[in-house]
Amino acid sequence: MVSKVPATLQDRILDRLRRRGPGTVLTARDFQDLGAPDAVRQALGRGARSGQLTKVARGFYAIPQVDSQLGELPARAEAVLEALRSRDGIRLLPSGAHSANLLGLSPQVPIRLVFLTDGPARRIRLGKQEIVLKRTTTRQMATADKISGTVIQALRWLGRENVDQKVVNHLRRRLSTKEKRELVRDIRHAPAWVGDVLIRVATSQG
Repeated sequence: MVSKVPATLQDRILDRLRRRGPGTVLTARDFQDLGAPDAVRQALGRGARSGQLTKVARGFYAIPQVDSQLGELPARAEAVLEALRSRDGIRLLPSGAHSANLLGLSPQVPIRLVFLTDGPARRIRLGKQEIVLKRTTTRQMATADKISGTVIQALRWLGRENVDQKVVNHLRRRLSTKEKRELVRDIRHAPAWVGDVLIRVATSQG
């Protein structure tokens, strides 16, 4: 009987990433149960140098995703942000232009995805796209990771003069009943004129 050779640390790291599914981005902290921190970092470095892993940014790794025509694809911003939240325990709030795009109020996909955060400011380059984290106040972050925060940021970016009945109707259709209730609860975190719009969206008044 041939004994099975134990998997190396690098093999176990690769296996975990594959089992998490295509496009998953993880950090060294996600493998801390597999070995000592220095050993994990060295194994990740070897995996990146050999091409088995992609170093998405400093401290972020993924299994390479290759398109037959486009070649290796950059990691998805959402996957990087999820890894960042998990590793650093930070909150994120998409800035105005990004929020407007997420809600369908603007057709333009920003090249620079700007997020307000209660964590450190930083920049992460993903191919032609860039994630920018800007540290902001506690008050601004009160609605982080909530639909109310996304709506407030989008409305502030549009400006009072550009928020008409068409915008209100779009948000009414876009948001669920539960999300509309959240808007009402978080009115206190919005400028007065934005709060008036949130009431109109949530209650179908005006």
